[in-house]
Amino acid sequence: MAFPTSVNNQITDSVTQSNVEVVGTSPAMAMGNLFMSASQALGNAAHNAAASQQQTNVTAQAATTQSVSTLFCLDTASAGLATTKILGQ
Repeated sequence: MAFPTSVNNQITDSVTQSNVEVVGTSPAMAMGNLFMSASQALGNAAHNAAASQQQTNVTAQAATTQSVSTLFCLDTASAGLATTKILGQ
């Protein structure tokens, strides 16, 4: 810096120190932002996995209910006749 200046040396030192502080803390701020973004993405992934499992369980329960309902609606006489033909008796 060219001396003498019209600004007090203490003021220029103060401004320089604050600029150095901003430059010095920027890597930590950048890493903090990166970690926050990564943790939010992982949280969303875990939430989506749990929601997918819940929907799969609901679908499986509906399929099981429909299958049992179909089995109960079959005519027992026709089921017995079909079983007899299959077993060859």
